[in-house]
Amino acid sequence: MASILDGVDQRTKLAGHNRFELLLFKLHGRQRYGINVFKIQEVIQCPALTQIPSSHSVICGVAHLRGKTIPVLDLAMAIGMPALARGKESYVIVTEYNRTIQGFLVGAVDRIINIGWDQVKAPPGGSGKNSYLTAVTEVDKELIEVIDVEKVMKEVIGGQESAAEEMIDVEVTGDNDHVLIVDDSSVARNQVKRVCAQVGIKCTLLKDGLEAWEHLSKLVDDGVNVAEHYSMIISDVEMPRMDGYTLATKIKSHAEMKGVYLILHTSLSGVFNTSMVEKVGANKFLAKFEPDILVQTIQEQLKAFHQQHEA
Repeated sequence: MASILDGVDQRTKLAGHNRFELLLFKLHGRQRYGINVFKIQEVIQCPALTQIPSSHSVICGVAHLRGKTIPVLDLAMAIGMPALARGKESYVIVTEYNRTIQGFLVGAVDRIINIGWDQVKAPPGGSGKNSYLTAVTEVDKELIEVIDVEKVMKEVIGGQESAAEEMIDVEVTGDNDHVLIVDDSSVARNQVKRVCAQVGIKCTLLKDGLEAWEHLSKLVDDGVNVAEHYSMIISDVEMPRMDGYTLATKIKSHAEMKGVYLILHTSLSGVFNTSMVEKVGANKFLAKFEPDILVQTIQEQLKAFHQQHEA
């Protein structure tokens, strides 16, 4: 199954055109789920796993791949389903999220589809705050569910949630500052909001690029100077309806919005991000989720913003 990821260069070209490729897979039964190909390193049959004493119940064990040891998470268990079989009849999707490599055990792998972000919708309103869905789309008249992997990772692996106190610059006040946070994952939105709160910044939270674009367009129509209203915009890249690259392109090509400072904050990894940031005109790229680096970046921009508006 590793050959399923051939042609990464071609897939990179989709970025910035509000398109991406989705690997479809199954856990139990007929329901199909999806994961962005850019987050996948390879797909393999489930290898022999070494058990880890006292580990989280969702972690099946660790796999040894080409000199690296990676944890393997049972994705079905992680979202409240029964455990999957842990033999060669199952597969492991090896991924890179938030600068870490891990495998997700799945029941079966289907195929890769090329799709537009405008075809991907937010989950149904009745899903509830405890839902593991971050988006849905339709393929062959069947609903495909995209799992909020960042929520799974937070619950199983954890991580630093707030910036270290010594990173907070007491001379930088956010009392009159306002930041727009755009992310389809409620976990990611609240992580960024928590860091902003440490600096005392007011936040507006939106769920995808289209919602953000409509919000910013309305501000402009109402005569608001976006670059003065928001000290910065912190946006995810992967989002339903309109991705972060497309949002950045639209903002930076708009005469009355282009002055706003825009950070792309994403769990997507890879060298292509640097060139994509330049291509779409964003000011900075940050990999999720490093609260110390995030708060440092926020404070640096606040200082620049204050100096600019005091001049």
